[in-house]
Amino acid sequence: MLPFHRLKSLRIAIFLALGVIAAGAAHAQLPGTGAAPEPDTPAAESRLSAELLYRILVGDIALQRGDAALAARAYFEAARESKEPRLARRATEVALFARQRSLALDAAKLWQALDPNADRARQMVATLTQSGAGNELKAELEHVLAEAAANGTQGDAFLQLNQALAGQNDKTVVYRLVVELAKPYPSVPEAQFAIALAGYNSGLTDLEIVAVSVRAADRALELRPGWERAALVKSDILAKTSPEGAIGFLNGFLSGVPQSRPASVALAQLYVEQKRFAEAREVFQRLSTAEPSDKELQFAVGALSLQMKDYATAQRVFSSLQSAGFGDPGVVTFYLAQVAEETRRYDDAIALYSKITDGERAWIAQLRIAALIAKKGDVKGARNFLSDLNPEGRDQRIERAQADSQLLRDAGDNQGAYAVLTAALVTFPESAELLYDIAMVAEKLDRLDEVEKRLGEVIALKPDNAQALNALGYTLVDRTQRTAEGLKLIEQALALAPADPSILDSMGWAQYRLGNLEDSEKFLRRALADRSDPEIAAHLGEVLWAKGERARAKEIWQSQLKQTPDNALLLETVRRFGP
Repeated sequence: MLPFHRLKSLRIAIFLALGVIAAGAAHAQLPGTGAAPEPDTPAAESRLSAELLYRILVGDIALQRGDAALAARAYFEAARESKEPRLARRATEVALFARQRSLALDAAKLWQALDPNADRARQMVATLTQSGAGNELKAELEHVLAEAAANGTQGDAFLQLNQALAGQNDKTVVYRLVVELAKPYPSVPEAQFAIALAGYNSGLTDLEIVAVSVRAADRALELRPGWERAALVKSDILAKTSPEGAIGFLNGFLSGVPQSRPASVALAQLYVEQKRFAEAREVFQRLSTAEPSDKELQFAVGALSLQMKDYATAQRVFSSLQSAGFGDPGVVTFYLAQVAEETRRYDDAIALYSKITDGERAWIAQLRIAALIAKKGDVKGARNFLSDLNPEGRDQRIERAQADSQLLRDAGDNQGAYAVLTAALVTFPESAELLYDIAMVAEKLDRLDEVEKRLGEVIALKPDNAQALNALGYTLVDRTQRTAEGLKLIEQALALAPADPSILDSMGWAQYRLGNLEDSEKFLRRALADRSDPEIAAHLGEVLWAKGERARAKEIWQSQLKQTPDNALLLETVRRFGP
């Protein structure tokens, strides 16, 4: 599978980079981050001590990461050490954002002691001393924002607002609070951005919130044309309801700001989520051409090429990355091994997997070696290889049993696979993975009562397990007369995973069993478009045959047979309906 968490992490890194820039602007007047005191004075030596700089840095990083409580504590300690009133004020403001009332009071008292003439410090001490838990958060934040506006830093304050409120449980209440706080600042782009971000964080279950959030993002872009952060939050909002709308918006944004890397990466990610891999690769290739030294972009091109079965490009890209020493131990080697495996160069794949001895992929590589030994025809040797492995912990022991049973299933020995899984369940009776696998083997052995029992146990352990719901529903539809009961389970699975091709296939097959040929064809075509699979092709062909569209049915079957000529279900279907 593609490591698209890498694409996501790249996007997160971009957001963090922007956050660093914003934070830097906000803290430009703090000791050690702006104009430094004269280096020869004792005050400078105190202010710029290593410990002080460390605490300020901890505060800055914590604030960028959304941990306002930790940031407030770090600023307070820095202020107490340096005797710097600006740091005490900073600690007070951040503690208020974090709703750390006790810390805010301590910081405000320190601020007042360090700067007795500061009216705001006296006000904060009085307010925090007199107020209790019922004091309105809104009033506190209004004071902070008004103070920031007076100093010309209201933009930075609004950029930090959602981070400061991250600890609040009711995100809809937070959204409405941010809307109210932003009302006095209609021409501040960061205030509009804060509304849009708060709307996105609310979950966007309310259409009114969606509309207001999009308008706020549009207003932010109107006030600051080409602003990447506003564009990204708008695309995220649109993607919740219309991925195509988000793609169209980002393409339009990039036509005006073609050099925007964050927007390009966001667009590529949307393409990936829509399985438009060629377009995603094109975006990453363009970025890589512009930044040839960025190996992350090259990696994305290689990973997408592998997903597209463009093995020549994947081989070239990953070989180049390997020569450059890119990535964590074994990462690129693992992908090169996958390319070799997919192109049936099994000896090369085994040699590459054998080189992966460190990192999270080392264990998976060992399991793949066993599978490849079996693919070469030596099932006994593959099982011996597995038995010689030394799994670490429960998960690896379960995975070894699963791999062993899969070797036997692939060899047609379902009875042997059943025995392996039965033995493993003695040790791990509540393993949902083993229960699911033994249900699949039991189905091959026509033990339908056990299929229902085992899948029921999986669902009891994990009620939201879409695959278990789907498997049980499909079994009832395909192997029994309980079609309506099976359909309900498939509907539950589809609600949990609406884009899963295997569940779409089950829904299409259920509709076929119920005689709804048009609905059946729609579901099956969606499933086959997302995954080229022989069983889906067999089902779709049968539906088309039932509709009298025999030429189209044969076309689908023959096309799939070229890719998977040995699939039992596909061959049986073709034989039933003719040569």
